[in-house]
Amino acid sequence: MQDANNNPSPPDDHHRRLVPLNDVGAVRRGQNSYGSLEYQDGIADEGDDLAATLQYYIRLVLKRKWLISGIAVACLILGGVATLMKTPKYSATARLQIERTSAKIVEGADVALPESGGYDYDFLQTQYELLEGQALAERVVTALQLDADASFLKSGPSLVGMVREFVLGPADEGPEPTQADLRLAATYQVLGNVSIRPVAGTRLVDISYLDANPVRAQRIANAYGDAFINWNLDKRFEATGYAKTFLQDQLKQLKIRLGASEQEMLAFAEREQIVAVNEKSSIAENNLSAANAALGTLISERIKNEQAWRQLEEAKGIDLPQVLSNRVVDGLRARRNELTRDYEEKLEIFKPSYPTMVQISNKIKEIDHQLETEVKSIRASLKAAYESSRDQELEMSKRIEDLRGEVLALQRRSVQHNILKREVASNRKIYDDLLQRYKQVDIAAGVGTNNVFVVDRATVPGAPSTPRLSRALMLALALGLGAGFGVAFLMEILDNRIRAPDELEEFTGLATLGIIPKARSPEQFDNDLANPQSACAEAYRSLATALQFSTDAGLPRSIALTSSGPAEGKSSTSVALARHFAKVGLKVLLVDADLRKPTLHTRLGGDNSVGLSNYLTGSLTPPEVIQETDQPNLALMTSGPLPPNAADLLAGSRMYSLITVGLEVFDLIVVDAPPLLGLADAQLLTTAASASIFVVEAGGPQKGMIRTALKRLELARVTPLGVVLTKFDGRASGYGYDYGYAQYAYGEQLTQTSDPQGEPQLVTAKAS
Repeated sequence: MQDANNNPSPPDDHHRRLVPLNDVGAVRRGQNSYGSLEYQDGIADEGDDLAATLQYYIRLVLKRKWLISGIAVACLILGGVATLMKTPKYSATARLQIERTSAKIVEGADVALPESGGYDYDFLQTQYELLEGQALAERVVTALQLDADASFLKSGPSLVGMVREFVLGPADEGPEPTQADLRLAATYQVLGNVSIRPVAGTRLVDISYLDANPVRAQRIANAYGDAFINWNLDKRFEATGYAKTFLQDQLKQLKIRLGASEQEMLAFAEREQIVAVNEKSSIAENNLSAANAALGTLISERIKNEQAWRQLEEAKGIDLPQVLSNRVVDGLRARRNELTRDYEEKLEIFKPSYPTMVQISNKIKEIDHQLETEVKSIRASLKAAYESSRDQELEMSKRIEDLRGEVLALQRRSVQHNILKREVASNRKIYDDLLQRYKQVDIAAGVGTNNVFVVDRATVPGAPSTPRLSRALMLALALGLGAGFGVAFLMEILDNRIRAPDELEEFTGLATLGIIPKARSPEQFDNDLANPQSACAEAYRSLATALQFSTDAGLPRSIALTSSGPAEGKSSTSVALARHFAKVGLKVLLVDADLRKPTLHTRLGGDNSVGLSNYLTGSLTPPEVIQETDQPNLALMTSGPLPPNAADLLAGSRMYSLITVGLEVFDLIVVDAPPLLGLADAQLLTTAASASIFVVEAGGPQKGMIRTALKRLELARVTPLGVVLTKFDGRASGYGYDYGYAQYAYGEQLTQTSDPQGEPQLVTAKAS
């Protein structure tokens, strides 16, 4: 309900009573029957969302921007100083071409060392390792006599050396170095300044050397290529000499072994009477081979004759090829056919008993008898041919068995002979090969072929290649930014204070009722409260609006504000809320319940000679201790004289009576309670009030203090409506924005006027 001035009307008598604690609608995420906090598992973690994670790191950078910038600038300065202190060095580059060589003593006039592996990659990697080895660097040092060059061995100034000398003093000079020490030092210096860079996809390799003297850099780069070529030639000559000596010794031994094996083979052949017709067979073997061929022919002939005889023996007619091809049988068959036709023709005229017919019949019978006799004769001849071929086969088989026995006996005697023959052939082959290799090596000994060539010789560099100031500064800046971000992230992890609203909600489990921006000074804070268009005033208006919707019944009738520690802004919040609700037409009583360190009487200009302590002791009544303020509808009850036993006074029933009686007169009672830690006063006051608000200073108390304070409220069965984050600096907290309510353009402007009775009013005017 609202009055004619568009102000909320005060509650009726039905609401003029103390709101029980159970009627207060808690705004926590979770709460058990005892009022303790319960975090919900369904709340999404900020790190699970990519956008939230990016926002977290952006806030971290903005929050620690000065730390990160300082570390980056420091690294940048140190990198620049260190770079400028370095001695300029020149780089000279020579290019070589490395060809693949054979892995054996080849035919012709070239000799190559064996290589491990059969791939170009392995071969080239071996060459690169040789180029980077200490042995080649020693050759370069010896060739250019760098161990005798004092300017080469002298090292330039370094930042680390200067710092060590400044801290520890000048180093003591040791004993005079020997020539070996100088050569080793020069070798290590050459190895430290040379770089081998293969050209990708080719057999080319660049040899670069870095030195303070450009002419010396050119000489060493070229000397590296020459030394590598000479080293390869030396290895070839050494391999050739070793191969020649080795082959000479092997030839002598093989010559003696070959003669001995030939003599032994000849003596064995004479002793065993082994005569070889050719290199592959003997006489017995040739006879056995011929007998096997003849046996095959006889077997074929026997099978042919046997088939012809069996076929004629089993047949009953004369229609076989063996019979039909006989001329006698053919003539008899033709004669019989003629007689048969004649008989059949005359049978039509004469009877079979007729003499002519009987005569023809007798002739046919005679021809049949002759045919039978002729067939028997043919069968007897085929049987005789079959038996003859069978006898020849048996004789040849016996002959083959005899020859096989002779061959086996010969082979048994020839085993040792074959062994001796193979040994002679092997010795002769090895001897011939070694003799040919020896001649090739003898020719190759005077040929200086090489697989490494100089493609481009190094020239004198015209400008130094190091140090590069721009590159060094970029590396130093990158290192500084990385270190700064790492330190900032570490400090963020170790930071045990709450600085942002989302951190506060996540840690406490309470809803954030309001976010109060930080003022530059107390005077600025009071000015901002007086200015309705300021961000601070708008923040408190937002807090008041949240309180009106914090319970089912609307605005709680009595509110106690407390915090974990002092100077977190609870008194300022109490004053701002009381003034706001008094301005909108509610009768508000502001009670300074901090009986140990009161501040409201100074902020509102009240008299602290009498106050709450006088009422609690029973010496005065409420109307006698309540004071008017310069704000209409706002009354103040100061703390009064500080008692020695504040907790005992607050533990009595008079504090409850004060709130109960006060709500019959006032629409809202705001209690400014002391901090929770170390005191029991705040627990008693929050129990007496119908609702409580927990105030936290951004970047103020540590999380352990806040946790302990909330635990004390839970032990008192008090559930705060929510939390208020005070002194919040959005940019300093890394959010990159402020809760600047006054900067938001509503399209309207608020101007302050006075009504006829002199009361201030807010008039809305459209912006032009």
